[in-house]
Amino acid sequence: MSRTVSSWILSSARSSIVLHGKGRWYSICIPNRNKSKWKLVFSKTCPYPAGGCSLDRTFSLPRAFRHTSTEEHFSFQLSPAQINDILRAGELSHRTLDLNGKSANSVLRFESNQLASNSPMEDRRSAATCLQTAGMMFGVFDGHAGAACAQAVSERLLHYIAVSLMSRQSLEEIELAMEAMKPVRPILQRHRHPNDVEYQEITSQYFENLRVYWQHLLDLDSELGFSLEEAMICAFKRLDSDISLEVQAPQENELIRNIALQVAFSGATACVAHVDGVHLHVANTGDCRAVLGVREEDGTWSTLPLTRDHNAYDEFEIRRLKREHPRSEEKTLFVNDRLLGILMPSRAFGDVQLKWSKELQHSILENSCDVEALNIYQYVPPNYHTPPYLTAEPEVTYHKLRSKDKFLVIASDGLWEMLSNEKVVKLVAGHLTELNVQKPPLTFKKPVNLGYMHNLLLQRKSKGLASLDQNIATHLIRHAIGSNEYGEVDPEKLAAMLTLPEDLARMYRDDITVTVVFFNSETIEDYYRNH
Repeated sequence: MSRTVSSWILSSARSSIVLHGKGRWYSICIPNRNKSKWKLVFSKTCPYPAGGCSLDRTFSLPRAFRHTSTEEHFSFQLSPAQINDILRAGELSHRTLDLNGKSANSVLRFESNQLASNSPMEDRRSAATCLQTAGMMFGVFDGHAGAACAQAVSERLLHYIAVSLMSRQSLEEIELAMEAMKPVRPILQRHRHPNDVEYQEITSQYFENLRVYWQHLLDLDSELGFSLEEAMICAFKRLDSDISLEVQAPQENELIRNIALQVAFSGATACVAHVDGVHLHVANTGDCRAVLGVREEDGTWSTLPLTRDHNAYDEFEIRRLKREHPRSEEKTLFVNDRLLGILMPSRAFGDVQLKWSKELQHSILENSCDVEALNIYQYVPPNYHTPPYLTAEPEVTYHKLRSKDKFLVIASDGLWEMLSNEKVVKLVAGHLTELNVQKPPLTFKKPVNLGYMHNLLLQRKSKGLASLDQNIATHLIRHAIGSNEYGEVDPEKLAAMLTLPEDLARMYRDDITVTVVFFNSETIEDYYRNH
């Protein structure tokens, strides 16, 4: 471990402020105290009660490599194999193929990965092929104040979008099958990582509420249905409404009620892409981001952002919130670059503390069981006069794919805090180039000496470094946390970032979730030839 990197970590640990809160101690590094989306009043972690629903089942860094900052001595040493094991543990990839082994889909493949900073991790991801409509969907969800909301949204949102896109005839067929207690044709084919989990205890209730939604769509008596943009907006808003209503409904099952409470009182931002042929729609709520990598005719690469970050730095969001609230609140809507001085994103699922009236919050929490054991604390911010202040309504961007559009990167803000849009596209493009270049043959010039052989091996090694990771999402995460000031991966810094004590890790990096979707240029070109 280099002295520079280790001293950087240890000096930061020593300069931390230690606060005492219910359930645990907190270390806050002064330079990065604004990194957490919720202020500390909402980031306390308490053990789950017996019989409670724990969200700790998702992948996190193996304990053998993690420490606490109270340990007198801790090591940052990891072997290259251990680093790879940690970075690659969350890898997921899928290639779309037909019966002939070729892809007629505009999506050639996707590659995804996650790396935890929080314990448990608060990010989630989803990917699915639509079975009763056309297209594929990819989602990244960034949770805050716990993982519960991100977990629920990752399980449910793609189904809400798929149902919104189904024809009236298809909806009638599945409703008739339900009434006759016959099997229902699946709506989605999910593409999962083995460590992805579901709320098994509440799956049936989630399906029942999805059924209520499609019944509502049938009651609309509209033969035309939604456009894709309308479907995505409607699905986002309806799911957020269901999250709010589920916690208000009487529930005898204590476990299900506790899950509903945790989901509603935590929050999640979401970015979902729907790809159907050359038609790409991206719906975004919050500060996840989607960026398109474009290869121009001259071989250079350009970046096309498809989302805006919804936060206090966005002038459109500031103006929107000012329109929705009285002029007397203009100076208190954003305090210290946070919504009401609390939340960084200005759009999110859940977070009913910023949507419900004070009276409703008090009523729900007063009649609940031990809410503190569920990591729920009632806190009404100052100047809370005209809720709701927060919405889950997404902005939807449409883009018609061209053959020069090569890939789409969707990621939580843990990636974008470390790497710019341009750097991410450059890294993916460089990785694609490296994968297409075979290892150079060892051609010898006579006479051969040891110095000449050594230089040849070094050249081969340097050419192989960029393609070390077969999964491009892993490649991006490696650079996000391990790059030095020259943009190169520093193995010692990488090891240090992966072995940070659990109570210090969040000061230097957030949870990171990345999904990269590669497009099939031949299929896209065929579309334009045929049209």
